[in-house]
Amino acid sequence: MKRRDFLTAAGAGVAASTAVAMPAIAQSAPEVKWRCTSSFPKSLDTIYGAAELMSKTVAEATDGKFQIQVFAAGEIVPGLQALDATQNKTVEMCHSASYYYVGKDPTFGLGTAIPFSLNTRQTNAWFLYGNGLTLLNDFYKKYGVSMLPGGNTGGQMGGWFRKEIKTVADLQGLKMRIAGMGGQVMAKLGVVPQQLAGGDIYPALEKGTIDAAEWVGPYDDERLGLYKVAQYYYYPGWWEGCAALNFFFNLEELEKLPKSYRAALTAACARANESMLASYDAKNPIAIQSLVKSGTQLRRYPNDVLDAAYKAAHSLYDEISAKNPEFKKIWEDVKVFRNNGYLWWQIVEFTYDDYMVRARARG
Repeated sequence: MKRRDFLTAAGAGVAASTAVAMPAIAQSAPEVKWRCTSSFPKSLDTIYGAAELMSKTVAEATDGKFQIQVFAAGEIVPGLQALDATQNKTVEMCHSASYYYVGKDPTFGLGTAIPFSLNTRQTNAWFLYGNGLTLLNDFYKKYGVSMLPGGNTGGQMGGWFRKEIKTVADLQGLKMRIAGMGGQVMAKLGVVPQQLAGGDIYPALEKGTIDAAEWVGPYDDERLGLYKVAQYYYYPGWWEGCAALNFFFNLEELEKLPKSYRAALTAACARANESMLASYDAKNPIAIQSLVKSGTQLRRYPNDVLDAAYKAAHSLYDEISAKNPEFKKIWEDVKVFRNNGYLWWQIVEFTYDDYMVRARARG
C-alpha cells in the first residue's frame, strides 16, 4: 500500500469523522468477508475500538459488501500472535503494535515506538510526509504483509512501581512488564523485562510475578486497575514518546481486493488513526485526576535515570545497526526527521506549551 494512497484517504478519513463521504459501491461489487484479529482485549475500548471503527467505516463505504469482523485477543489467537496469524492467512488482517515482534527483527520496533524517538505528531508526519510508510512497508514485504497506521496513544506514562525509583540502582533486579525495545534498554539498566499482553498485566502484578509494569496511560491503566496493585506512577514514558498502532494486511489477500474496496479500507484506517489519538487526548486528563484522587503517587523519573536510559538506548541502536542494515537504514532516517522536528518544536510548540502550563499553575 503506497503512502500517497493513505494521504488521499486521510482527507476522506477526516470528513468521515461525521459522515463517510464516499460514493456508494456499485451493486455488482462482490461480497467480501475478512477477519481481523486484535492484539487487545475489548476492555481496552479505545485501542480495541479503533479496529471496530475501521470495520464499521468499511461496511458503510461499501454498502455492506465488504465486511470485516473484528476479534479480540484470544478469540482466534493470543494477542502477541496477531501478526503471525496474518502472515499465515489464519486471518486477512490484524490490529496490533509492530514492536511486539522485535523478536523476529528489531526493525519491527520502528513501526510503533522505540526509546527516545519521535513524538506523536512527528510520527504521523514521518509516516505520511516523510519516508516512514515507504521504508517500513519495504521491510514488512518480506514477511508477506503491508501496514497502515492504526491509531496512536499519544505520549505515554512511565509505568507502575511498588517502590520508588530514586536512582538507577533502584532498578536492579526489578521484574517489569515492558514491551518492545524499551525492555532491552531497561535490561541494560538492570531490569528483568517481561513481555505480557495487556489483559495479563493486572494478575501478574497482583500475584507479585512482576514488580512493575507499563501499559499506556491514565485512561487505559485505570481501566486495567493497575493503581490497585502498585502505588507509584512514573512519567514520562521515555521508551514511548508515543505509540503508533498498526493495521497489518496479508499482501496476497490485499491484492485480491477491488480497487474501490482498497480505497475504502485505506480511508477507514485513516479515520481510525485520527480518532484514537483524539479520544485519548480527551480521556487522559480526566483519568489522571481520578487516579490521584484514588491515592496514586505521581513521580517524575530522576534525571540520572533518564540520562542513563538515553545513553543505553543509543548504544543499543549502534549495536543493532552494526549487524542489521535494514534497522540502520530506517533508524538513520528517523534520527534526521526527529532532530529536524525538535528544532521546530523548540521554537514554537514547546515554548507555547511551557508558557500555558505555567500560566495554568499561576491561575
